[in-house]
Amino acid sequence: MKTFIGIDLGSTTTKAVVIDDQRNVLGRGITNSRSNYDTAAAIAKQEALVAARFYLFREALGASGALNGALESFLGQLERDFRLEQFLEQLADLEKVCERNAASTPEVVAALRTLFGLLQEEAPSLFAPGAKRKSDFFRDIAGSRYHSVSEAVAKQAGVRYDMLLNVFDRSIIEVENRVYDASIKRHLLAALKRTYVALPGMVSKEKSISSPIQSVLDTELEEIYVVGTGYGRSRLPFSKEHIRSEILCHGLGAHVMFPQTATVLDIGGQDTKAIQVDPQGIVESFQMNDRCAAGCGRYLGYIADEMNMGLHELGPLAMKSTKTVRINSTCTVFAGAELRDRLSLGEKREDIMAGLHRAIILRAMSILARSGGIRDEFTFTGGVAKNEAAVKALKDLVRENYGELTLNINPDSIFTGALGGATFAWRAVLEEGKTAEARA
Repeated sequence: MKTFIGIDLGSTTTKAVVIDDQRNVLGRGITNSRSNYDTAAAIAKQEALVAARFYLFREALGASGALNGALESFLGQLERDFRLEQFLEQLADLEKVCERNAASTPEVVAALRTLFGLLQEEAPSLFAPGAKRKSDFFRDIAGSRYHSVSEAVAKQAGVRYDMLLNVFDRSIIEVENRVYDASIKRHLLAALKRTYVALPGMVSKEKSISSPIQSVLDTELEEIYVVGTGYGRSRLPFSKEHIRSEILCHGLGAHVMFPQTATVLDIGGQDTKAIQVDPQGIVESFQMNDRCAAGCGRYLGYIADEMNMGLHELGPLAMKSTKTVRINSTCTVFAGAELRDRLSLGEKREDIMAGLHRAIILRAMSILARSGGIRDEFTFTGGVAKNEAAVKALKDLVRENYGELTLNINPDSIFTGALGGATFAWRAVLEEGKTAEARA
């Protein structure tokens, strides 16, 4: 099967999208951006190709009729079991690296063996139906559980707690910068066995289920063309012909998601982009914030740290507000001080959060105005588009300044740049084909 891939290397996360020759989205992948950009790009692409396999599983099993209405529950269990297999391999790898780094301290090695035994024992519960995880990245899951368990293990083993933490910090970078693409097929087959154990009612249908799954596993996903974009695109391991600016990719990606898009606002981790596109998704004009990261995702991350909250908790808290506190500065440097001042004056946390979100969107509105204003239809993309309080503030301010407009928000908007890159990849091959025909 021919595939076309777009990779968006952002400052915080790296995204990838895989499409087929009919421009159907087969899979999306995301990972945390690292200092090793080559690895981040490879892992995001790997995750997108895994998602493509699951897309094809759904198509093949649906066509076979083997599951008789149980398709989604079966695939949900299979994916959880696959993620568990991935996690266990990385956890075993992390244990080896930790033991190697602590080899000169036998008592720490002994404590590590106890610690990792506990982590392996609890791992299935992390991927059970309904399990809540703040992150799907290995570093975050493993780090959270490691830190939770290590204090008690250190006390029992008679070693200093900080010694176990230091070993983790020295080891995790090596593990998270490995690409496990050679293990994908093995993990999927092992996950399938786990799924039959978890869903014993499916065992009688094993032959009719396994046949289409094996057929998909045997299908080669041929990478015809890859396009890279994003904050770190100059570091991607591609030739310049395979690099597109993030402005072009976000404009085209928004157009692919919503063909009537005229104006695009993208708020990412380090920058805000306001883009005007024509009916074909080609950029007509754009504006970006200056070098300051105020009003971007990093600003919200800083606020979350100041409030000792998760980034995902800010939006829901702001939605509980009964009034909006006016925030005078969106400067990340001074945000903490103003936040503390507001709290000392007795303002409620939820009202302060509402004011912060409005301040961020006000900054974005000024960038939109410089780009040419907001035209119908208007599309909001980027990681901040998943924040309900930011969306509410944007809707309110657009209505106040431009009246009623169609505001588009796709749940997968964080992949907009990668989708634009994949579409450019598809277009590049299409143009090559037309040129070859003309020459013939």
